Amino acid sequence: MQAAEVTTGRTFAVRFDHGEDFYTALADFCRSYNVRQGFIPMFIAGLRDVDLVGTCEKLDDPDAPVWSKVHLENAEAIGGGTLAYDDTTGSVLPHIHLSVGLKAHSATAYTSHLLGATVQFLTEMYLVEVVAPSLTRRRQPDLYDVPLLRFEG
Repeated sequence: MQAAEVTTGRTFAVRFDHGEDFYTALADFCRSYNVRQGFIPMFIAGLRDVDLVGTCEKLDDPDAPVWSKVHLENAEAIGGGTLAYDDTTGSVLPHIHLSVGLKAHSATAYTSHLLGATVQFLTEMYLVEVVAPSLTRRRQPDLYDVPLLRFEG
């Protein structure tokens, strides 16, 4: 386990608009408000379409990460995540998980890592900036090259 006491900065309430690409809107927000790292304790969303990590196929290695996606439409969602900063690209690297319920299928639910989504009606998010320590994501070669959150400085 690794842990670090964090110093928080600003706290934001953010609303994404109907038809926006979720990750593009998040990146635009971070750029506009100069947020490099932080955490998203919670958000709620209506999503026209959403791609989550998942598969219906038998896994060759059940311990390995899954890189394929499941596409869902017309969903309600609740989620959270972290934002780290990549110095080499000058961009924020979000890691977000969510649970979605399909409205047209008795709210049948799916939970996984968010790959992408388009907002339907709204997304309302709380975002807390972290000013210290530096949050980064580095790939861990001995763990399937998964990018893990690191605390630096």
